[in-house]
Amino acid sequence: MPEPGKVLLTGASGFVGSAVARKLCHRGFSVRALVRPASPTAHLHGVDLEFVRGDLRDPDSVRKAMCGVRGVFHVAADYRLWAPDPQEIVRNNMLSTTNVMQEALRAGVDRVVYTSSVATLVCRPVGAPSDETMPLDEGHAIGAYKRSKVTAERLVESMIAKGLPAVIVNPSTPIGPCDVRPTPTGRIIIDAATGRVPVFVDTGLNMVHVDDVADGHLAAFEHGRIGERYILGGQNAHLSEILAEVARTVGRRPPRIRIPRASVVPIALIAEMMARRNGREPLITLDGLRMSKNRMFFTAAKAERELGYSARPYAEAITDAINWFRQAGYLK
Repeated sequence: MPEPGKVLLTGASGFVGSAVARKLCHRGFSVRALVRPASPTAHLHGVDLEFVRGDLRDPDSVRKAMCGVRGVFHVAADYRLWAPDPQEIVRNNMLSTTNVMQEALRAGVDRVVYTSSVATLVCRPVGAPSDETMPLDEGHAIGAYKRSKVTAERLVESMIAKGLPAVIVNPSTPIGPCDVRPTPTGRIIIDAATGRVPVFVDTGLNMVHVDDVADGHLAAFEHGRIGERYILGGQNAHLSEILAEVARTVGRRPPRIRIPRASVVPIALIAEMMARRNGREPLITLDGLRMSKNRMFFTAAKAERELGYSARPYAEAITDAINWFRQAGYLK
């Protein structure tokens, strides 16, 4: 079991990455954070990080950042469900993962924790929870983000076969404080909290507090079996239940009207058309609607059993997210 030492963290300026950074420092790790020159870091004020500026798509940047570390947490990802050029998402996630894994193998680090996603797993029909034994084939992945994560995860598995000491973690849908960007899920919470989600479709998600996901990363580093994947999830809930919890937290009436998915397609088309003009990521996308056909329910039983992982009720994560969004000025 690896002991605290110097580790390299990618994605420290992101949502999950910043939570992992705080947990690592709290546990006594010396953390080197590789971030892009333009990445926001104000939300990391007070976290004792050694910042190194560079680009994960540049092998030289990664090689220099890898020097002298004994562990790697590759959390960074291009997490967008839409882009003017969808292949950009695939290129970013594949190139960054390739560079990090190759340099980690070259440097001979003791352990790598690779942050994948439940997007790489098959959703069971009728809402039954999926587990780690159900990898998704790339050809069945919906959208560029899911396709990129499936391809990147397969790359990591191939590197493990060559001797890379990596453990894969698959977070479900993290929510909580410090969602600076915010993520697609964070945007839904903001819009629901401000009354801009009057209707909903029949779907479901596995919701988990971002801090529990971060704890799961450390548990995987310390106790995970090399070559294994672990779902870091929380509670399964229908979208209607999630929106009702947001409404209860902010004192609003929850949306009551469930609409057919097909009726949202024209809205998604218009939203994507406007996004191409203004450059802003649309809240509703065609790929998102396609994914919502399945209830994205998962079980973290393996992580609980092997890593000692646990997750708090998702209502606490919603409360923490809304409190942070309010303090940060997102809920004006």
